[in-house]
Amino acid sequence: MNSRMLEAAGVSPGWLAVAAVGVAVVAYFLGCFNGAVVVSRYILRDDIREHGSGNAGLTNFYRVFGGPLTAVVILSDVLKAVAAVLFAMFIAGSISPELVTLSKYWGGAFCILGHMFPCTFQFRGGKGVLSGGAIAIMIGIGGGSYQSWWVPLVVWGGFIILAVATKYVSLGSCWAGFSFPIVSGLVYRDSLIILLAVIMGGLLLWKHRGNMVRIVKGTESKFVLHKGSRSKSAPTDVTGAEGASPAKEEAGSAPKAESEGEKMDRQ
Repeated sequence: MNSRMLEAAGVSPGWLAVAAVGVAVVAYFLGCFNGAVVVSRYILRDDIREHGSGNAGLTNFYRVFGGPLTAVVILSDVLKAVAAVLFAMFIAGSISPELVTLSKYWGGAFCILGHMFPCTFQFRGGKGVLSGGAIAIMIGIGGGSYQSWWVPLVVWGGFIILAVATKYVSLGSCWAGFSFPIVSGLVYRDSLIILLAVIMGGLLLWKHRGNMVRIVKGTESKFVLHKGSRSKSAPTDVTGAEGASPAKEEAGSAPKAESEGEKMDRQ
């Protein structure tokens, strides 16, 4: 695939391939550090993927556990994305300044892959919204012109408006996945950047396919602020409600069947 940025850089294919592989490996393993899984498994001793929607992401972590540890999840998912992009920029900048913008998308794409499919956690990761949002901001920073800021403004602006207006975080996330490749293509008009943006945005939408089904059916849970943290012994369902008590279960109440959307969330 032709890329005007690659052509302008004029770098030998051999060195370019070595740099690209190195950035991809580092960015992927940075992405594998999933804050929700690490905090829930090694601090709370209770895997977030066994509760709620089964997703190893910020929204599910907050619904299930809440509390100040949510800030740790936010920081870890943001910082790993920033680190992946900065590393990609450093390597690209040492080769050719023309590659810096492209490197942000390259490093960001592999960080998202690591977050969604971490080899360190049985390839069961999160949906990439928080890390993807951090990558969008990094694309705007130091982009060389004011136009680069259209990427985070469109992605984050639509996300915030939809999430606040509807209280569906997933709807704002779907906007982010849909708009990211479009605004990236309009701003940069580079074939390789468009391809990487389509991959990232497409993966985010695919990870939210269950949420989209529930939004259409009107069964998607809305985001609600709560205080304190939930007990590990009282896991929540996808709506954030406390699990059934043992007494009720012994009385013969049948467990709630898992919906098709929840099954897709757990995949």
